[in-house]
Amino acid sequence: MATRNPPPQEYESDDESYEVLDLTDYARRHHWWNRVFGHSSGPMVEKYSVATQIVMGGVTGWCAGFLFQKVGKLAATAVGGGFLLLQIASHSGYVQIDWKRVEKDVNKAKRQIKKRANKAAPEINNIIEEATEFIKQNIVISSGFVGGFLLGLAS
Repeated sequence: MATRNPPPQEYESDDESYEVLDLTDYARRHHWWNRVFGHSSGPMVEKYSVATQIVMGGVTGWCAGFLFQKVGKLAATAVGGGFLLLQIASHSGYVQIDWKRVEKDVNKAKRQIKKRANKAAPEINNIIEEATEFIKQNIVISSGFVGGFLLGLAS
């Protein structure tokens, strides 16, 4: 006996296709949630003293800065070395570069980037607003992170 697949449902808006998750009900049903995050609805770091927050932010900032420094050096070396090898190959005659085509492709890429940047501007502004709000709510740990990050870049 053949079975028929029901026709796909059409939604009037995208909002109907998402399930809403109520975290208060979830926290009541899962006791581990309360053990990890506590009963307060504010930021988790508020449970710690100012000194602990600064140390936590400083250590994570230092680690991030140190890694950023190492990865940055590696990336700069790779890009610079690749460019140097390309120039040597070009001057030795191994590679012929069509500079007119390169210029045309670069201009085309510039136009595409400008179009995408104009479309992405509201999304970027939204991300910046969320990051600003997070920093305002967690100013102590954020300032520790910035200080640690700068120390990590310097080391």
